[in-house]
Amino acid sequence: MKKLPRSARKHIRREKARIRREFSDKNTVEEKIKEVLKKFKKEKNDH
Repeated sequence: MKKLPRSARKHIRREKARIRREFSDKNTVEEKIKEVLKKFKKEKNDH
C-alpha cells in the first residue's frame, strides 16, 4: 500500500489534534478520528 501524500498526512494529523482538543470523551474522539481516516481511505481508493 502506497503512503498518502505529505499534505494529506499533515491534514489528518491536524484534524486528529483538533478533534482531541474539542472532545473530552474518549469514545467520541476515537469515533471522530475513525471517520476522518475512513474519508481519506475512501478518497484514495477513488483515484
